Amino acid sequence: MTHPDLSRSELHRYARHIALPQVGLEGQRRLKAARVLCVGAGGLGSPLALYLAAAGVGTLGVVDFDVVDATNLQRQLLHGTKDIGRLKLESAIERLHDVNPHVEVVPHRVRLSSANALDIVGDYDIVADGTDNFPTRYLVNDACVLLGKPNVYGSVFRWEGQVSVFGTEGGPCYRCLFREPPPPGLVPNCAEGGVLGVLPGIIGSLQAMEAIKLILGLGDTLAGRLLIFDALDMSWREVRLSRNPECPVCGDHPTQAELIDYDLFCGVAPDGSPLETEEIGPPVAELDAPEVAERLCSDEPPFLLDVREGWEWTVGSLEGHGALLIPLGELPERLDEVPRDRAVVVYCRSGQRSRTAARRLLSEGWSSVFNLRGGIIAWARDVEPGLPVV
Repeated sequence: MTHPDLSRSELHRYARHIALPQVGLEGQRRLKAARVLCVGAGGLGSPLALYLAAAGVGTLGVVDFDVVDATNLQRQLLHGTKDIGRLKLESAIERLHDVNPHVEVVPHRVRLSSANALDIVGDYDIVADGTDNFPTRYLVNDACVLLGKPNVYGSVFRWEGQVSVFGTEGGPCYRCLFREPPPPGLVPNCAEGGVLGVLPGIIGSLQAMEAIKLILGLGDTLAGRLLIFDALDMSWREVRLSRNPECPVCGDHPTQAELIDYDLFCGVAPDGSPLETEEIGPPVAELDAPEVAERLCSDEPPFLLDVREGWEWTVGSLEGHGALLIPLGELPERLDEVPRDRAVVVYCRSGQRSRTAARRLLSEGWSSVFNLRGGIIAWARDVEPGLPVV
């Protein structure tokens, strides 16, 4: 592939890059030829787009349809006080061109959806996901997998951030990590839960780094690894990830070959409000996390059954409370490990997989089965703050 030449002005601007033996002139030309799509021009999208533009990525697509609000400004550094009430795309283009006039910024003033995602994503080499809602995260993931595009993922909440690279050849995708979304309303957004303004700068900068490494073909990317940053402890943890051969999108025998209704999949309306859903199968009684904690201290404590994946258990579990790990996919072959003479409380990350497992136990004759409402996320929130959960 022939990469574009650099002008004298660009040679001067990128001199510190070109001086790096791993980059050099050819690497800088690769950056100029690259096309990266930033989904979102907010907290993560700001440092992400700024550093990609400064690095000389030739074409930078930005998807956003929101306007600048004063509450954005403690973290969304693409925008300033003068931009309040203005379209984020307008202030983003102005700022990015000021950072580097050699970069072409392509605005996409739309809400990314199943109707337009393939057309938009298909025009780029790499997608960097800076979104803050689950329907768009699953949409971006599925579009990237279907089109064979790497997905540089980042997320932030309160004091914690996560980064990974999904959708590379042989590597896991976002659905391998999070098989299903949490129940609507369980995980607060930034407005409800807050986020430290510096945190998106750290995570978005790491996303930019990973995108640049992918473009240059250098180093080890975070494909197959989830990097977790805790700003309060100033600590980093890394979780190894594997592609799920049963993943409906990237597995050995994928069952989903097109984009779906992601609002419906995540149980929300387009405005983010929960949808009413009808449950199928035996009704499952649910207990809140404090109720489960109280029962564990009683004379007849329930049996805790964790139906998450092994890597999730490694990050954080209720093993100290006697929990047993049986991943949902292994449950049919391991039913004999679940006692019938005790109440059973089933839990997963957010309460959806465990509800499926609880129904299976009830249909197989277990008489006292409960689902932990909100899963281990609710437990970490209401009973055991600080328990690591992904």
